[in-house]
Amino acid sequence: MRIRIVDAFADRPFAGNPAGVLLLDAFPDDAWLQNVALEVNHAETAFAHPLPAGGEADWALRWFTPATEVALCGHATLATAHVLRSTGAHEGPVRFATRSGVLIATPEEDGSVTLDFPTAPLTPVDMPEGLVKALGAEPRAAYDTGPQVGDLLVELAAEEEIHALRPDLKGLCEHSERGIIATARAADPAGGYDYVSRCFFPDVGIDEDPVTGSAHTALAPYWSERLGRTDLTGLQASARSGRVRTRQHGERTLLSGRAVTVIDGELLV
Repeated sequence: MRIRIVDAFADRPFAGNPAGVLLLDAFPDDAWLQNVALEVNHAETAFAHPLPAGGEADWALRWFTPATEVALCGHATLATAHVLRSTGAHEGPVRFATRSGVLIATPEEDGSVTLDFPTAPLTPVDMPEGLVKALGAEPRAAYDTGPQVGDLLVELAAEEEIHALRPDLKGLCEHSERGIIATARAADPAGGYDYVSRCFFPDVGIDEDPVTGSAHTALAPYWSERLGRTDLTGLQASARSGRVRTRQHGERTLLSGRAVTVIDGELLV
């Protein structure tokens, strides 16, 4: 079967977040899916198969890290929609049946894809004991992002603090279900982005995720409220880096970005 590696939330190869994508006739057993994801060894590998016509969704979609299945993944959904469009496997908007409900990916005229995702609920929480030491910085505030995202979102005082983070990854494992989203307002309003973030997910086998679509379902409402605008751009400041355009619509968050296929090969097992 064909296997593709796609750089998502990127307009050029070797940027953004790489994801494996496999289009199947049906889902094999979970152990096989997990083994393939471990072999691919990117943050997520997406597995999709077509559904019968006339239902609420067009394709079934699941996502696996090298260590576990996850409930929501933005960049691998974008990568899958890109593969469906670029190969002609699906035309127009595609509805994915997932563990987080039906997610819609819409191709845009400029070549980007817009994802329609559920907005993460943000609940203020007390700063967990030991987080400051593990993160290596003192956040202004902390928020739980709900069960679908499963992260702790923390705001730092300045963008330079985000870039300077060198956390104790083992120490971070104690403070959330999936990981930590660290964010700050952009230092330069003319820099082309409104806020900056980095995401650390050692609990699911990802020390630092290059660009995290699902995290932006929490970042978008957080910064939209503070900046007074529904349309924003976030920069995820990992080594590969990537930008996510976001639009806040109450219980739904729209995430937009591009993707590039960098490997198209054959899986032999």
